[in-house]
Amino acid sequence: MTELADRTALVTGAASGIGAACARELAARGARVVVADVDADGAAAVAEQIGGKPWPVDLLDVAALEELKLEVDVLVNNAGIQHVSPLPDFPPERFRTIMTLMVEAPFLLIRAALPHMYRQRFGRIINISSVHGLRASEYKAAYVAAKHALEGLSKVTALEGAPHGVTSNCVNPGYVRTPLVTKQIADQARAHGIPEDRVVGEILLKESAIKELIEPEQVAGLVAWLASPAAAMVTGASYTMDGGWSAR
Repeated sequence: MTELADRTALVTGAASGIGAACARELAARGARVVVADVDADGAAAVAEQIGGKPWPVDLLDVAALEELKLEVDVLVNNAGIQHVSPLPDFPPERFRTIMTLMVEAPFLLIRAALPHMYRQRFGRIINISSVHGLRASEYKAAYVAAKHALEGLSKVTALEGAPHGVTSNCVNPGYVRTPLVTKQIADQARAHGIPEDRVVGEILLKESAIKELIEPEQVAGLVAWLASPAAAMVTGASYTMDGGWSAR
């Protein structure tokens, strides 16, 4: 597949999980991929596998992003973290960190990428949101707030980018088989007062009609389609991949 030949894509949080799957899929479709991650070794490993370019970057250092200029055709805002805690116990500094990484950093990267996209009259902004950008769950105040904010940012970008050939969309998966999900099982068990072996069935997949975790490659396939010429008329949308969760 060469539908993205001569295009450059930047994927954040691309050393593992959804980001790595997206990097591999975009590269398979012909794109030159910049693999961005705070994990320098992980980014380098993925970049080597796909013939891409690693970008070791701490997206929490937002001051360094303010003057950034990006010459990329496809931007996938994927980097994220999670914290599970009841509101009264939620650490304020953790809330601020999540909002910085998952709202402010995407804003700054979009801001840095749009001038180039506008000049060439082509661009694809793809924001990895979540079913939690559309629904809420207990104990995830920062993550849910950040994903809801990302949805709004994506829609504003869609409206401003439309006259310039730039689209902006969100991908909204449910629980994906990634290190981010695996790491929160213990926290979920503690917050809900149940054993860890009951978390996936009773908490993570409770609202999903399809009782399976999503695979990163499934998310990557949708991302690649949104980056393709076939999706030129798709913008301002939120594509659920949640096993039927949001159908309720």
